Amino acid sequence: MKQLKKELSVIMLLCLLVLTLGAPFAQASMSSGTTYILLYLDKADAFLNNQQVTLDAPATIIKDKTFVPAKFLGDAFGMKVEWNDKTRDIQMVTPGYNIILNADQKSVWINGVMTPFDDVAAIVNGRLMIKLTWLADYMGARYTYNDELRRVDIFYTKPPVGIVNTKTGNSKPVAKFTTAKPSYQIGEPVKYVDLSYDPDAEGIAKAEWTGNQEAFFQAGTYPVTLTVWDAQGNKSDTYTRNIVIEDKVFLSAIEYPIYMKPPGSYIKTDWSTLWGHFWDLPELPKKVTTDASRPVLVSDSPEDIERKGILYQDKVNGKARLYADHINATKDKLTLAILATNTKDKPVTIKTTNKGEVWPSVYANLIGNEATVDFLMYDPLNDSLTVPPKQTFIYKQFPDFYPGQGVNLFYDVETDGEVQFSFVATDAVSQTTLQTLPKLEFNGHVRGTFPVSEVKWDIDASSFTQPSRLVIGDGKTSDPFQPGFDPMRNLSVTNEGNYGVVYKIHSPKPRKMAIMVLAKGGIFKGPFKINGEIRLVPESGVLTAFDGMQILARTTGKEDSLDIEFSPPAGSAFPIDLIFYPLEDK
Repeated sequence: MKQLKKELSVIMLLCLLVLTLGAPFAQASMSSGTTYILLYLDKADAFLNNQQVTLDAPATIIKDKTFVPAKFLGDAFGMKVEWNDKTRDIQMVTPGYNIILNADQKSVWINGVMTPFDDVAAIVNGRLMIKLTWLADYMGARYTYNDELRRVDIFYTKPPVGIVNTKTGNSKPVAKFTTAKPSYQIGEPVKYVDLSYDPDAEGIAKAEWTGNQEAFFQAGTYPVTLTVWDAQGNKSDTYTRNIVIEDKVFLSAIEYPIYMKPPGSYIKTDWSTLWGHFWDLPELPKKVTTDASRPVLVSDSPEDIERKGILYQDKVNGKARLYADHINATKDKLTLAILATNTKDKPVTIKTTNKGEVWPSVYANLIGNEATVDFLMYDPLNDSLTVPPKQTFIYKQFPDFYPGQGVNLFYDVETDGEVQFSFVATDAVSQTTLQTLPKLEFNGHVRGTFPVSEVKWDIDASSFTQPSRLVIGDGKTSDPFQPGFDPMRNLSVTNEGNYGVVYKIHSPKPRKMAIMVLAKGGIFKGPFKINGEIRLVPESGVLTAFDGMQILARTTGKEDSLDIEFSPPAGSAFPIDLIFYPLEDK
């Protein structure tokens, strides 16, 4: 007999072909160390880890090749082998290989590639035998043959769990994680610590979790699993850890996002929860003062411009705020301009100290939001225009806006004499524009001059103990709309929505709390300025009551003051609620 090669690398696999002869060898218990097997040709006596055992099918020589008992080696090495009685197949799963043997069809399939059965296997006395030289290509073992003793010595060190392919040396990654604590309370944030790794140092390319909730809101034990993949696409075994939740409340399901979600996040909830907890909260007491030193000229009617003309017109002497919101409802492009007319006998200078502008757009909520953001930024501005006596100059002219597009604008001005400001929509502006354009009729939106441009609310947010709110824009006792006068109609009017008005909300020494906004009146999109920082509501899209609430900010309880600035953005619906939710130290 030809002497077999020594120290051949192999991958073990094998198992039992379920036939009718004697009982199979009991599966040996496996450790993570080395398994040592001595087989004697044609003898039933063998040794497994220095313990003598008796084989049903000893190693033997067939056509000058050594064949070894598959079942015995499979059990000894802990390989998976399954008999399919329906197909009469033996499936053997080894690291990197899936092998199916079928004696009836005389075929062996290795990862889908067929090999003739007789080349690698044989049935001897009803037992499956495998050619040792063939196993050298698939077993993670070493062996030597002693011709004098007619003995085969096989050494098998169980490979690390990650080994996928012993030929390439590539390993599957290992999924593993822990938590920062052995158990958590109801509503307590669970911190997951991912400890997964790849033995080949290729890195973890993908991770898939199940059950890893941020927090759990019922006591019990919850299984959480993690599976990972490396850069080669090798998949780990699934790792499972049970999360124990104590029957003790840290935060309720309603409280959790209020405490834990970052500013800008939505707090989504159903209507019953929203109504029961937030829809009709008590109002925070407030001291209201107004500033009437800068009247607001509001041009918002006709909001949809259907023909060229003068939209609004009034006189200013001193401080004022110019505000306009219009949409081109004609079939042609238009330009929106503000004309300044000096009716007196000496020059008048107009200074612009703040502005809010937006390029023409078809998105009404967008133009209202962007113009208001621009205005609340208070960028340094010191523009001036001098208008000679009896002259009309263009104070501002916007780019052409096309059918369906709209514009929104704010300007804070100061004049050293009387100036008539005219908001006009036309196709071209000239010295004779005011003489050639008609005054357009009022069509139901806001138009007029309103003395109050600033509302101040002083609140005490230092010691309240239950969720409370401030209502903005309800037009009732909570926040009445400002009265004014429309000189074009010679009529008293109301600034419904208080557009162009700036709200300043102030509280000294605020307590620890969350501040949220609820869009009760409909679609809302606009900015808030909180302690000098602009916060967008929402950060993209629009907000409605169906979306729940958005977290604006949180205070720590250590701030000197809380200061909120706001101006109702064009295109948004009112009222809205600012909700102040007291937070405890957790």
